Amino acid sequence: MRLSLFVLIMIVILLSGCSRHSPALKEIKKPLIKEKTVEDIGAKMGNPIYMRIFKEEKVLELWIKAGKSYKCYKTYPIQRTSGKLGPKQKEGDKQNPEGIYAISKKNLNPYSKYHLSMNIGYPNRLDRNLKRSGFAIMIHGGCKSIGCFAMGDRAIEEIYTIAYNALENGQPYFYVAIYPFRMNRKNLQRYRHTDWYPFWQNLQESYTLFNQEKYPPDVTVKGKKYVFKSAL
Repeated sequence: MRLSLFVLIMIVILLSGCSRHSPALKEIKKPLIKEKTVEDIGAKMGNPIYMRIFKEEKVLELWIKAGKSYKCYKTYPIQRTSGKLGPKQKEGDKQNPEGIYAISKKNLNPYSKYHLSMNIGYPNRLDRNLKRSGFAIMIHGGCKSIGCFAMGDRAIEEIYTIAYNALENGQPYFYVAIYPFRMNRKNLQRYRHTDWYPFWQNLQESYTLFNQEKYPPDVTVKGKKYVFKSAL
């Protein structure tokens, strides 16, 4: 089986004893899945990015800044998730988290046993305020999940490369918004009698604001709620 260009680069990095994020990664100018490039949406490799995950649909959306707003570059199927709808509560519950998380350079791991990975930063401040526990929740390659989002190796190569270049080009961190489902009024009404309904109403504010502006909102935490406002 012919090795991909990305795998060959990673082998060279490991054998040469290079630093954790070699400049070689910056030389990958276009995504490795060839049918579409970032230029096709009017963006450039290294532009700021934003991600959204929808647990019910099992998809990850990758958005890239193109001009004054963000455009959806691709929607990737998530190969494996775990748990059910609702946020992660404690270590060992095998739940995928829900909420707004920030990924910076320190969260990237090119040496992951799951090919490549990025730690979403769970628990965040809101999770800690709500006494939620757990650690090492990743978006990674492979097809196994115990609370993580397994994307498969080909998809994570492209996602990781675009994320790395955005962070290397000056974006200090990017948000990953993890939703139980697409948070329109109709979908939210389906779950109006669940315990998570107030929490999901709070998350809906982020979903709605981004859909209106196509720009990630600023996120802060006040007590046990997120506070979202326009970043424009």
